[in-house]
Amino acid sequence: MPRHVLRPLLLAVLLSAGLAQAATFKDPALQQALDADHDEELLSLARARLKSDANDAQGLAATALLGLQDGDSTRLEAHAKALQQCVERQPREFVCHFVLGQVLGSQAMSGGMMKAMTLTGRIKESFQKALELEPQSFEAREALQQFYLMAPGIAGGSTTKARALIDEIQDSQPAQAHLLRARLLATDGDTAGAERELKAYKPGREVAANKAWVQGWAGLGLSYLQDKQLPKARAWFEQLIKEQPQAALGPFGLARVAAAEQRWEESARAFEQSRTLEGARNLPIDYRLGLMLQAKGDKAQAKAALERYLAGRTPSKRLAEDARKRLAELG
Repeated sequence: MPRHVLRPLLLAVLLSAGLAQAATFKDPALQQALDADHDEELLSLARARLKSDANDAQGLAATALLGLQDGDSTRLEAHAKALQQCVERQPREFVCHFVLGQVLGSQAMSGGMMKAMTLTGRIKESFQKALELEPQSFEAREALQQFYLMAPGIAGGSTTKARALIDEIQDSQPAQAHLLRARLLATDGDTAGAERELKAYKPGREVAANKAWVQGWAGLGLSYLQDKQLPKARAWFEQLIKEQPQAALGPFGLARVAAAEQRWEESARAFEQSRTLEGARNLPIDYRLGLMLQAKGDKAQAKAALERYLAGRTPSKRLAEDARKRLAELG
């Protein structure tokens, strides 16, 4: 099963096509903290709820979402157990099913092939139930579609089912349909089609959809970079910066393009800019900066960047392994 099955999603309330969408949390304060990526505030609010009621569904889900960021296997297992109990106590509580699916997905990504295969059924069931409870939830629909597209057929993956999720909202939520269709086309290798759908979406007030659009746009830009289409990749990320200047993925992607073009100073400036913007905590900025500096021939600064990456918040196991290898090479 691919490593990136069911990447954890930290998405928020969505208002689209004039319809009231389901929020992750019923508590507006929790939702506001989640939307703004205010982790400490979210944790404080969650702890207050759990102090009042140790079985509070929203408190359990909030702490589990925060737990996804550190990737600790023991804590993830504890969160999964608590959310499973939440599901059993409150079978119609959307947030328990939805966040349980994310926690299980994180376990599947980090636990190896056998672990992933044992969890796929529960992941799918969690997202299916969440969407059944809140059919207007973009977050749940997006997560379930990603499962269908990334999981092998034997584990429940299905392009047909992924397409059906789009057809269900084509008329009622056309903006969301563009985003989901872009992912489907990109997965099928239809880059031109994915580009068309992403361009058809106009970023607005919809927090969750906007985040999905930024991620989809950046993903396509990185595919252009990997295909050595550097002018196109540059223009693509420059457009993202223009459209969503608060998003870290724009300058982060441009920094990688500039590095490929050996525009070292521009790359360094863009990496530093990305640190200050929304979503920076989820990006391996120091790892990529280290690779750029190594390619430039600046061994001392490359070592410093890679060491910062390893000392930082929950480095990827794969990237951490590569960073250690590079540090050994750098002496």
